[in-house]
Amino acid sequence: MASNENPELSIIILNYNVKDLLLKCLESVFKNKTDKDRWQVIVVDNASSDGSAEAVKEKFPGVELIESKENLGFAGGNNLGVEKAKAPVILFLNPDTVVVGDAIQKTLEVLLSSPDFGAVGCRVELPDGRLDYSCHRGFPTPWNSFTYFTGLAKTFPKYSLFSSYSASFLNTNTAHEVDCISGTYLMVRKIAGEQIGFWDKDYFFNGEDIEFCYSLKEKGWKIYYYPLVKIIHYKGSSSGLWQTAGAKVERATRLKAATHAASAMRIFYKKHYYQNYLPFIRDFILWGIKALEHYRKFKIITGMRYE
Repeated sequence: MASNENPELSIIILNYNVKDLLLKCLESVFKNKTDKDRWQVIVVDNASSDGSAEAVKEKFPGVELIESKENLGFAGGNNLGVEKAKAPVILFLNPDTVVVGDAIQKTLEVLLSSPDFGAVGCRVELPDGRLDYSCHRGFPTPWNSFTYFTGLAKTFPKYSLFSSYSASFLNTNTAHEVDCISGTYLMVRKIAGEQIGFWDKDYFFNGEDIEFCYSLKEKGWKIYYYPLVKIIHYKGSSSGLWQTAGAKVERATRLKAATHAASAMRIFYKKHYYQNYLPFIRDFILWGIKALEHYRKFKIITGMRYE
């Protein structure tokens, strides 16, 4: 279980207060690792208060543990792990996931099968078997975001005009190129990640994977979705924003997460789309993001979740 001096893959798992899920995630990683696999496994603990770091030391002494003294967010925490990554390929894996079978090995094979592939993701399933849309989607242009949040995408799932953000008009059971995959399970060539500076620290939580994929595509890399293997995702276990969360999250944390999610939308929009619209349209879009933030906070206060 010890890290290999010459690994083919570095696996970075960023953890924040989901100790039990983290241990299950690590169990699934090592359960499916074979003697042929040369993996370096790194856990970055983002200043958890639930004993996560101590549990990793006890249960998985061969894992390289990085203990951050403060919560650096998703981008900052993962970048901390990148500094220790030795392999030419890096897998960013959420702690609230379970790896199924040879998902990691097959994804690595796919990534290395084409020099044009900068990043590859697998099928990410929610606990009830549904596809986590984040692993297979387009970019959130203002129009794509509008059709998604107004429900037009669900009403017309097979029409690209209305469902380009969720990309449901594409066959999610076949492998193909996409705009964006999820940071929940994102395998990337180290050289590609270095070209974009890996994770953008302008984002604290949420939206980082969209920026990551957007930046890769700007550099000419392809993003590939490979659904013939899968992981299970207990989505929202750190933020508490989804019904699929595998851990109880305090209301204050959920409210902060909702704020960060809205902030991520504003950051991405201003970086990539803001200048494309007339002033009154720009302001209307920003107002829409603010309204969505208030609506989500209202749902949290009243005890509801995103789904």
